[in-house]
Amino acid sequence: MSEKHWAAHEERGSFWLMKLTAVGVRLLGRRLLSPILYGIVMYFFLFGRRARHSAWQYQRHLAQWSGQPALRPTHRRVFAQFMAFADALLDKLDVWNGRLALSQIDIVDPGNLRSRLHAERGQMLVGAHLGNLEVCRALAEIGERVSMNVLVHTRHAEHFNRLLGEAGASHLRLIQVSELDPAIMLQLSQRLERGEWLAIAGDRVPLHGARTVTVDFLGRPAAFPQGPWLLAGLLKCPLNLLFCLKREGRYQVILEPFAPAIEWRRNQRDQVIADWAARYAERLGHYCLQAPEQWFNFYPFWKTDDDVSA
Repeated sequence: MSEKHWAAHEERGSFWLMKLTAVGVRLLGRRLLSPILYGIVMYFFLFGRRARHSAWQYQRHLAQWSGQPALRPTHRRVFAQFMAFADALLDKLDVWNGRLALSQIDIVDPGNLRSRLHAERGQMLVGAHLGNLEVCRALAEIGERVSMNVLVHTRHAEHFNRLLGEAGASHLRLIQVSELDPAIMLQLSQRLERGEWLAIAGDRVPLHGARTVTVDFLGRPAAFPQGPWLLAGLLKCPLNLLFCLKREGRYQVILEPFAPAIEWRRNQRDQVIADWAARYAERLGHYCLQAPEQWFNFYPFWKTDDDVSA
């Protein structure tokens, strides 16, 4: 029997973890909730062989690709990646609870994208499970007051939206895009025309009907979703990268112009999408080196490798 897709493992757990933490922060606050979350992460480190092995695999590839032996995985370094994930969960609580101020975030914006957040037509942001994408709410809610639509693959989008509303988020909305049917495409196009922005992760493959492209990532072939690049081409909108890294106790939000337009001629679409996915994978690797323990993909990303269990 084949392994379940990552989404099948995470979809239900993510919703209930968010619900639990949302209730927990109201009842206990971060200080009392911290040891509970750290205890849960310790449990998954000790008994989550699949997740532990995946983190080991990632750290090894990053060390080999970068030529930096100091990044080679050890049990201590793998555990540190799990603890970084717990820390990111606690930071999400602060975001949801309105405790993260714009003054606590360093924004790196060489292309001056912030000046375009209130333009007549919106644009796309492609992020990754690197650092804490939840911090984009700081831009949407407490900073620029811009409507941000986060495109996700979970069927629990409406439940998440209800929880976000209860937490006070009024400018952030999750939209399920597991299937790019005409109704979804029309909705996204209308939101762009209203000046709203779209955000999507470029390093997760959806559960059903997944269109993927295999490109080099950290020196190994890996499957990446076609979705972000296909969407940008069909919606004819500029596309930018978004990374949120925690460095020295502060979040650094990086806004990077990436593709003014994605266009293809007949019979060239697959190659054009592959080229943009490869460029994205290169930039993702670049930022992984800046925060090696903050890439939170705890599932086998390089499925063809014959790796030794960690």
